[in-house]
Amino acid sequence: MFLENTVNHKEQFGWIEVICGSMFSGKTEELIRRLKRAQFAKQKVEIFKPAIDVRYDEENVVSHDANAIPSTPVPAAANIPLLATDCDVVGIDEAQFFDDEIVAVCNALANRGIRVIVAGLDMDFKGNPFGPMPALMATAEYVTKVHAVCTRTGNLAQYSYRKTQNEKVVMLGEHQEYEPLSRGAFYKAMLENKLKDFKVTDPQELKE
Repeated sequence: MFLENTVNHKEQFGWIEVICGSMFSGKTEELIRRLKRAQFAKQKVEIFKPAIDVRYDEENVVSHDANAIPSTPVPAAANIPLLATDCDVVGIDEAQFFDDEIVAVCNALANRGIRVIVAGLDMDFKGNPFGPMPALMATAEYVTKVHAVCTRTGNLAQYSYRKTQNEKVVMLGEHQEYEPLSRGAFYKAMLENKLKDFKVTDPQELKE
C-alpha cells in the first residue's frame, strides 16, 4: 500500500518511492501524476532524466500517452544533487539508465528531507534485474509495481521483450522494438529465439 501521510511530523527525513515495471506499463504516467499533484500543492518540484533518453523530447519527461512535464536532462547521477536545491520533491525518470551512484544520490536527498520519486524498468530485455533498480527498490520506503497488458495473451505483462536482434542492454525503443509479455509468453518467445539459432546437421553430410 502506498501512503503519503506521516504520523510524527517532527521527523524531518524524506523518503523514496519507486515506480517500476515493464515497458508500456504506465510508469512514467504514474510519475507525472504524482509530480503534478505535488505542484498543485505548491511544493517545489525538480525533475530529472538521463541525457541519453531523447525518444519523445530532449528535455521534457513524456509518457507513451503523450503526457509531459518539464525536466532537466543530466549525464550522470552526481549532477542531480547539485541541481536539486531548496526543493520539496525530486522526480527521476528512467532510473535504470543511470550509474549505480543513483542509489546513494536518492538516499542522500531523502536524508535531506526531500521526497524522491523514481520510475524505471525493473528488468532488462532478457528478464534480468536492470542496473541500479534492485538496490533502489530495496532501500525505498514505497515500491509500486505496475503492469502492462501482454500483446499475445491479454494477461498481465511484466517483461519487456525485444523484437529486434540486438544484444545491447541499453537500447532505446518503442512499439517497433519492444512488446510487453506475460511470463508464459516471454518464456515461449525466448525459447523460440534459441531454437532459431540451433543448427541441425544432416547425418549424410557428416559421412562425406
